[in-house]
Amino acid sequence: MPSVTQHDDAPPLADLMPWSVAPPRLGRGWPTGPDAASLKARWDALLKADGPDREALFEPTRSRTLHSAVGQLPGQSSGTEKLVRASGPAPEPVRVLHAPFDEQWLIPDHRLIDSARPELWRVADEQQVFVVEAASEPPGPHLLATPHLPLLRPGRVRPLYRRPGAAEPNLAPGLLEHLGSRLGHPVEPLDMLAWILATARPDLTVPLTQDAGLWSRGVELGRRVLWLMRRNGERPKLPGGRRPYVRAPLPSRPLTIAYDRDEETLLLDEGRVSPVPPEAWDFEAAGVRVLEQWFTTRTAEAEPGTLAAIRPTTWPQPWTSELLELITVLALLAEVRPRQEELTITEPVTATDLAKAGVLPVPETARRPASVLDHHEEGPEGQFTLI
Repeated sequence: MPSVTQHDDAPPLADLMPWSVAPPRLGRGWPTGPDAASLKARWDALLKADGPDREALFEPTRSRTLHSAVGQLPGQSSGTEKLVRASGPAPEPVRVLHAPFDEQWLIPDHRLIDSARPELWRVADEQQVFVVEAASEPPGPHLLATPHLPLLRPGRVRPLYRRPGAAEPNLAPGLLEHLGSRLGHPVEPLDMLAWILATARPDLTVPLTQDAGLWSRGVELGRRVLWLMRRNGERPKLPGGRRPYVRAPLPSRPLTIAYDRDEETLLLDEGRVSPVPPEAWDFEAAGVRVLEQWFTTRTAEAEPGTLAAIRPTTWPQPWTSELLELITVLALLAEVRPRQEELTITEPVTATDLAKAGVLPVPETARRPASVLDHHEEGPEGQFTLI
């Protein structure tokens, strides 16, 4: 990560992006999964069961049982009657970030989630970016950025915007204006986020600079990182000759994953994917190898008779496409790392500077969610809740 040339007084991320939320806690694994069709089948199986069978399948906790009365998740259209009486199809699954670089699906029903963090759902839209503390050791990423609701634990979640529609950035009040005056040009919220992604350190401090050239280089690198993590439907590509392809068909249900470093080949039983750069295979986040974790999540055996055991019986074709894209993303992110490490912070803007300018300390209101008063949310048993 970037170094400094004099006494370090870099501000912490917690002051630069002051509003943070603990990630949602599901309490049960079956409402999430790597394919949406299985989640709908699990819901149907739950509702077809009666009495004790339904309760056992649900996997109750102290926070959620079949008799829990809770309102809808903001922006979702699930039912609000108690699950013991529920009927009808499952709410349409939504994309979530289940683990680092692992996008899966979730049934967005408040009755299934122990602690859903409604404040995050209220600000989730196409323009939102959630920044997640990844708890990675170097050289792994310290922060992840995603357009999807993140379920990773235990790190905090910091939305870029405090309101829907990219309104009111979750940045220390006055920070953008102060940096803009020091740099000699306006600073946009996405520029600030890009700089944070490029320069954040393992202790989650973020060195700042008033060197306009250095700032521009850091923002350029951070925007590359942001695009690779976010993508928003676009597909990154490696140059021709380096793009991974399926060289030998994957079996209907691969059970093992391995890597041939000499051949730069990913081995899924007798299936072969290459070329896979060593940097992609070795890429770690939150202390685990990303590709191995991604594969294991899709192939590990579930306990028979549970809802989690309802899953594809063969390897779906979309998973192969997702795997090839993941290899590409990890390889391209690994290419950015050396350029990030070469950044040397000159002309720093320190935490002391921000305090003198009145940017720090941030007001306590900036650490709390904004009020979102533009719509109703359905409460338990069909009642409406004003927020």
